[in-house]
Formats: sequence, structure tokens, C-alpha cells
Amino acid sequence: MSTISATIDDLLDALLADFPPATSSPLEFLGAQFDRGLAWTHFPLGEGGLGLSPADHQHVLARLAQVHAPSAFVRNVIGYGMVAPTLVAHGTSVQKQRFLRPLFTGEEIWCQLFSEPGAGSDFAALATSAQRDGDEWVVSGQKVWTTLAHESSYGLIVARTNPDVTKHKGLTAFLVDMHAPGVDVRPLYQATGEAEFNECFFHEVRIPDHLRLGGVGEGWPVSITTLMNERVSIGGSVPPRGSGLIGEALKIWQRRWAQRNDAHTMAVRSELLQSWVRNEVARLTNWRASDLRKAGTPGPEGSVAKLAFAEENQRTSELCVDLMGAEGMLYASTYPQVRPKESAMASGDMRKAFIRMRANSIEGGTSEVMRNIIGERVLGLPGEPRSDKDVAWKDVPRS
Repeated sequence: MSTISATIDDLLDALLADFPPATSSPLEFLGAQFDRGLAWTHFPLGEGGLGLSPADHQHVLARLAQVHAPSAFVRNVIGYGMVAPTLVAHGTSVQKQRFLRPLFTGEEIWCQLFSEPGAGSDFAALATSAQRDGDEWVVSGQKVWTTLAHESSYGLIVARTNPDVTKHKGLTAFLVDMHAPGVDVRPLYQATGEAEFNECFFHEVRIPDHLRLGGVGEGWPVSITTLMNERVSIGGSVPPRGSGLIGEALKIWQRRWAQRNDAHTMAVRSELLQSWVRNEVARLTNWRASDLRKAGTPGPEGSVAKLAFAEENQRTSELCVDLMGAEGMLYASTYPQVRPKESAMASGDMRKAFIRMRANSIEGGTSEVMRNIIGERVLGLPGEPRSDKDVAWKDVPRS
């Protein structure tokens, strides 16, 4: 065992001894975990980390999973996967001290306010405006497909502060209080019946300048950090072998098919084995990528992982439903319209998961966008023609 691993294990042993997960409150345990640098070990000292590598962080996650330690990840998936690394990369020391700890403990839930009705895949074309008024910014506009905005205390929002320059240069990022006057959050019900997503309206919402993230006009690099971490968060995790959707497929096989040996069963088994191999290859690829990844802005490997994750999740959830036979055509919950308190990415009901996974190839950047990024940044292919590249945003035609 390396010295670093031994040190991490010593810290984990002390944490678990001082705050046994079975008897400590989640808030108490997570607060202690953050204070000891075990929240994100690849973050800097004093910011929930120890300045180590993402691989060391995976070691921490594995150890804590074994003892069923509490986590706010599912309730605060946007905060953990996207906002926290963006704060570390671009936030002031005051912002990091104020927001990182309550984000990790789940005391403050976060959302990401990027997409707009007229600027989805072309995020830089956004129209939400922010105008300076003394020590405040006045924000007006609309955001859409905002995960868990109805549960969020704060959001990371990007707005246009200068319409006279090209679309990528006139953006600025802010941290916005989701309960501030002028913020209106409305549900968007999905095919599952849940309103995990929302549309958010901002009518002259005032944001103090000290909650600006990064410099004025530097919203694009802040956004890139968030988007790349979003793709790593969605597709780049390293789950245990045979877990997740492929684990569910194996359970269904054992329950419904394992005792049969007819020709049709052998064909279905072949399909299951191919799916298992694809899932395992993706898992091991992400494991290797995590060893190379550093805190901050990941490289294009996040787009590769996200594309593979989206397509394989859809295929594997479809396989689960197929393995269920006629029962797979039934959805027992009758699609009740509810507003969930956590991400609905996973579900114990594979029929519901099958419906939910349709969104995987859209959220966090469409599969088409991922292929463009891979083509340009990994394969070195020519970029698509961009007619608005050198045109001021205000002069670009919009529908």
C-alpha cells in the first residue's frame, strides 16, 4: 500500500471511529468528513480536499460505501458534480469558504441555470441579461430544463452582460439566491410523471457583485468548467463491477431466464453478455480516465464518457424491459405528477428507468454535440462552419 493510501485510510479510520455512520446524524458526519479533507480529496487543502488525485477520491468513496456512510450526492447531484469543482476553479476564497461546506453537507442544494428556450445546444447564444447597477447586477430572462431548481437554495447562472461583442465574450457567471425576489420556478413534467426539471423566470432579480463568479465577461470559461464537469459527473463515475442497470439486467435474467435452455433463451443470453461486456469496458475506461483527471476543467474525455453512458444506459434499460417480457409493457405507478426531492437518474423500477433514460442523450449536452467535441478535440477533424463566429451577439439573427 502506498504512503498516500495509508494516510487516507488512517484519516478514514479516525473519521469512522469518531463519527460512526450508524449513530451519527448525516449532517454531523458529512461536516466532519469535509473538515478532514475527505469530501473531495482531489480538491485543495481547506476546501474539502487534501490536494491529492481523483483516483484517491475514488478510494475514499469505495471505503465509505462499504460502511453505508451518509452522502448528500443524490439530493445535491448538481452541487457535487458541477458547482463544487467550478467554485474551486473560479471562486474567490470568500465564496469557497461560504459555499463549499454547506453544499457538501446538503444544507444548501444547488442547480445549474444554463439552457434557455432559444439557446440549448448553442449555449453561448443565451439571451438572459444582467445589467450593472452600482454594487448589484439586475438579471432578467428565462432558463429551462433546470434540474431540482424547486429544491435549490442557490443556482449557478450565466447571463449576457455585453451584447456588443461576440456571443462567447459577453457572458458573466453569478451565484444566485433561488429565493430572491423576482425568481419564479415552475415545474416541467416528464414522461415519467415527475417534474425533476423546471423552467425558471428571472424578473429584475438583484445579485450582489460579490456573488459574481469569475471576471466580468469571463462567463464562457466558467461555463466550460461546469459543462465538462457535468459530463464527467453524468458519464464518468466508476461504479462497482456488475452494478447499476447491468446489475438489474442480471437479476432479471436469474429470476426469469436462467433455468431455460431453448434456442431463444441462448440468443437472449448472448445479447445480455454483449451488454455486460460493453458496460464493463465503459467502467474500466472511466477508471483509467479518473487516474488522469485533475480538479478543475476536465479534458474531452468527459464527452467520450458521457456519450458512451447515454447510449449504453438506453440500450441496457431497454434490455431490462425486454427481459421482463409482457410485464415490461406495464408501468404500475400510473405516472403520478410529483416534484421529486432528488435526481431521478436511477430507479428501482426498470420500466420507469427505461422511460427516464430517454433523456440521457439530451441532458448535459446532446449526443450530437458530444460527437462534434470528440471529432474536433480528440480526432482533430475540421470544425463545423460557424457563420456567427466574428459577429456581435446583438447582430446575430434569432428566431
